[in-house]
Amino acid sequence: MKKITITDVAARAGVSKSTVSQFLNKRFDYMSKETKERVEVAINELEYQPNIIARSLKQRTTRTIGVIVANILHDFSTRVIRAIEDYCHEEDYHVIVCNADDDPVKEKRYIDMLRAKQVDGIIAFPTSKNTALYQDLITEHYPFVFMDRLVPGIETDTVLLNNHEAAQLAVDQLVANGYRKIAMLAPPLYDPITPRVERIEGYKASLETHDICLNSSYVISARLEEMEEQIEKLLSLSDPPEAILALNDRVMIQLLQYVKDKQIRISDDVAVIGIDDVTFASLYTPALTTIAQPAFEMGKKAAQLLFNQFHNEASQGNRRVYRFSPQIIIRESCKRKENGALQ
Repeated sequence: MKKITITDVAARAGVSKSTVSQFLNKRFDYMSKETKERVEVAINELEYQPNIIARSLKQRTTRTIGVIVANILHDFSTRVIRAIEDYCHEEDYHVIVCNADDDPVKEKRYIDMLRAKQVDGIIAFPTSKNTALYQDLITEHYPFVFMDRLVPGIETDTVLLNNHEAAQLAVDQLVANGYRKIAMLAPPLYDPITPRVERIEGYKASLETHDICLNSSYVISARLEEMEEQIEKLLSLSDPPEAILALNDRVMIQLLQYVKDKQIRISDDVAVIGIDDVTFASLYTPALTTIAQPAFEMGKKAAQLLFNQFHNEASQGNRRVYRFSPQIIIRESCKRKENGALQ
């Protein structure tokens, strides 16, 4: 069966090949409504499929971007990806999503793969171990944006939460409700991952603001598979905490699993608050007080910044860090204490 070409479409529509090309590339500035309709009808009748590879070579763009997430299991990552995909769909771009598992080796392999596929740019939740690789991208004027994390020495457009404020909002709420023995659960800190480091800093700063001495026994940093054991030790202290701040959604899930298994009553036995508004927070019993990130707005901003780089290479030396404010969503998991009792 003869392959339908742009010449066939032009002949059927009664227009030039350049007019069909302009239609395919959505350049309608000088095209009448009647001409657009004729070309569209011809394409549909002939079932014409553009040669995407040939178009990419000619236009020097694949109309595709890559997104490298640190861990796709985080609710935050999923929402950011959705926002990026929505934005790219409106721009007629495709998205390739890669899950790096916070592994710099996997991260490098994905960057190399995406470059080999000639994607037009990358949005990454970066590790801190591929600085030289990212510096090469800057040297090559290759468009890329960081999400959620900073990498020392790499100046590129970056979108992330005001993590200090997030932790401070959580501690402030607990203190306002009468709690002063406040523990914090965090993932491992062997890598300087920005949200973890900054949220711990915010937690400590807020304790100091409220004249609460830091109890090092209340600061738990562990792998998820070790978290149950660490929570057991924490709550078995001679002077256990009255409240626990979970640093992210996956830590919160580990905490909830533990208290369920041990039949510990949230709010009655220990107050709980988490950073990241997990999807089930309002459905859990009692409903969980959380610090929410504006994930959709952050994902959209990252996509906008990447597309800005596509159109303005001169901005390469003027990259900025954009921090978004968190929002506290007060529910039932950290009720107010009155005279030492929970209300």
